[in-house]
Amino acid sequence: MKKILIFTATYNEVNNVEKLIDKIRNSCADEDILIVDDNSPDGTGKLLKEKEQKDSKLNIIIRAEKLGLDTAHKLAYDYAITNDYDCLITMDADLSHNPSEIPNFVKLINDNDFVLGSRYMIGGENKIGIIRFLLSYFGNKFIKNVLNIKCTEFTSSFRAFNLKRMNNFNLNIINSKGYSFFMETIYQIKKLDYNIVEVPIIFNHRAMGKSKIPKIELFRTLLNVLRLYLIKNK
Repeated sequence: MKKILIFTATYNEVNNVEKLIDKIRNSCADEDILIVDDNSPDGTGKLLKEKEQKDSKLNIIIRAEKLGLDTAHKLAYDYAITNDYDCLITMDADLSHNPSEIPNFVKLINDNDFVLGSRYMIGGENKIGIIRFLLSYFGNKFIKNVLNIKCTEFTSSFRAFNLKRMNNFNLNIINSKGYSFFMETIYQIKKLDYNIVEVPIIFNHRAMGKSKIPKIELFRTLLNVLRLYLIKNK
């Protein structure tokens, strides 16, 4: 893989994002990084712009308002295609994903269309509270069985796209919003018959700050899974 873009989206991550960038640099010193910030009121954007001045391979986009995680990922995908990257790697900004695992994605994406980081395959681990763990674990089982897709993980953002092989795919075809966006992305990739390979990841509880997953997201995801099931079985 010749040209790789590593992407994350931020909103109120001033306590985590500098450490994240440093950790990415320790694992991938020469790769480009794109960060989209939704005008965080805690000063994340200001910090990122200061970091950008010192790192020629760090690109920061500050949006005028909070526009959502799904639109940030779509922006990053278009950015990667426009700038002729071979691969896009996406991840969370709160240090729940370990940048030291990025080389595992790089190795696999060379010969595959899509690499999905999984907490639930052999070798993976989900280090979160028991209630969140059970909701996530059984939620992913539900998605797998309803959509009949042989993956162990559907909701993690730690993933890699081989942009040259997936030449008729774009994230703009995804209709689901919020965290359901990640689930539908896998559905659409599988629908287009691209190959998906999973790699085990260790998902850590966020380092600092509060989770931004609204409680309603569980029900929204449930509805979106059922919507896709009905579309698939028309």
